[in-house]
Amino acid sequence: MSTERGRLMARTRQRTPAEVALIGRHTHQRSVVLKALIRADGFVGAQALHAQLAANGTPVGLSTVYRTLTRLADAGRADLVRDAGGERLFRYRPGPDHRHYLICTECGLSRPVDSGPIEDWADAIAQDSGFANVRHTVELSGVCPDCG
Repeated sequence: MSTERGRLMARTRQRTPAEVALIGRHTHQRSVVLKALIRADGFVGAQALHAQLAANGTPVGLSTVYRTLTRLADAGRADLVRDAGGERLFRYRPGPDHRHYLICTECGLSRPVDSGPIEDWADAIAQDSGFANVRHTVELSGVCPDCG
């Protein structure tokens, strides 16, 4: 198959329901944001991702970046933490598994941590309270060995 034909098929193929749920209505801008998040090293804020796209000559509005990142987090395809200043930072999640991270407050290094005990605790609270669809946020931060 020629490269041009392959590109045309990729642009015109029907998106699966999962892909639509992931980023909503397909637009070039949303695809660009998703690809940039996948390529990002660790957690990244919407403004930093927007600046990176602009520096690469990719015109995507800041509000589109925010909406796409929020949609990805809501769909369970991006992990979300807040930095010390309260900014929301996102990291692409390739699978459905919910993860927790330990984040260096100096350099931003992030490491996934064993969250089994946290998940067990949250499940127990939900069962004891009778609540359904219980969600939680756990943020762990400190100074990594390289920065310490």
